[in-house]
Amino acid sequence: MGWGSISGVREMTTEERRRRLGVRHALAPGATAADPLGAATSVVALHATDAPTVFLAVRARADQGSPAAVQDALYERRSLVRMLGMRRTMFVVPSPMLPIVEASTMQRIAATQRRLLVRHLHEAGVPDADRWLADVEAGTLAALDARGGTATANELSTDEPRLRTTLLMAEGKPYEARTTITNRVLTVLGADGRIVRGRPTGSWLSQRYRWALAEQWLPVPLDRPSETEARAELTREWLAAYGPAPASDLQWWTGWTGAQVKRALADAKAMTVGLEGGGSALILPDDVDPTPDPGPWVAFLPALDPTTMGWAQRDWYLGPYSPLLFDRAGNAGPTIWASGRIVGGWAHRPDGQVAIRLFEEVGAEVTALVDAEAERLSRWLDDIGEVRIVPRFRTPTERELSG
Repeated sequence: MGWGSISGVREMTTEERRRRLGVRHALAPGATAADPLGAATSVVALHATDAPTVFLAVRARADQGSPAAVQDALYERRSLVRMLGMRRTMFVVPSPMLPIVEASTMQRIAATQRRLLVRHLHEAGVPDADRWLADVEAGTLAALDARGGTATANELSTDEPRLRTTLLMAEGKPYEARTTITNRVLTVLGADGRIVRGRPTGSWLSQRYRWALAEQWLPVPLDRPSETEARAELTREWLAAYGPAPASDLQWWTGWTGAQVKRALADAKAMTVGLEGGGSALILPDDVDPTPDPGPWVAFLPALDPTTMGWAQRDWYLGPYSPLLFDRAGNAGPTIWASGRIVGGWAHRPDGQVAIRLFEEVGAEVTALVDAEAERLSRWLDDIGEVRIVPRFRTPTERELSG
């Protein structure tokens, strides 16, 4: 049963939430996505702060989940695009979602970051800094176009030398540093939707990318909706994947203000339901059908996986294991899931083996599924070649298991 009732208020059970998670996030048997685009769509967007997360998150969800398939989606078909998004975090999003994320989230971030850069330029003695920066941005776009639409940051700073202008940051403090404005200008142009991150300059694990003109890189022209329309659409997409969830979870995930969240939920016509154990949450008005039991399932999800990081209130799937699986800044490490909840952690050892730790007794059937999935992941990593997955943000269990 997915629903109960307390004092006449419709209430969703925790079991129903876990079934929804397994099915809607393409983790349960029979619910997996066909390809990387389907995997990303199932969770709205893939976290991409740590490059391996994208590939491992797709592997856990898609039938065609090889690194080659992900690179094809990113750099050949371009059905997926890497961008700054919610909470100024790096994501890989389905291309049709790009203008929605830009309009709902990034327009204000771009404006804020541009104002901050103008202020720092003014403090550094650049005359008429606002107009000067606008001219540098235009010169950068022209340089990018002259190189055929793609270039590295170094190439662009060679063609537009003003990108090498330096700023002294945190003067007089122990972490004082002098930096160029190159990355800040490119970040603002990216947040503004004029350029996107293209191919990496190294391997598929590289964190450095070529930049590309958005109008040339994207497979089809995309119209940007209004800010209000975009927030409502992103809210609908998020509730379809993560609902039921309280408004505070949506606010945390998007980085919007409380007023913006309230308006977006009203525009999306979200409906309030009760939660087993107390509290209330929101779902889409037509999203009330119970989820059929997909059967037992196990998934090994990477550090910063979108499912692990999808909610701010995690007790219903995380239990007491946060200190074992998250660092002090709230970054999640690699996790082992069983039928909609976290039961352990894993790590990629220097010898190439996948080491696991279960935090509780899960029974013989689930233990066998965990062992089998660990073996499959080990083979998958072996097939890639000489690569070791070390999360950017190390967590207690991952460190211990890594040896």
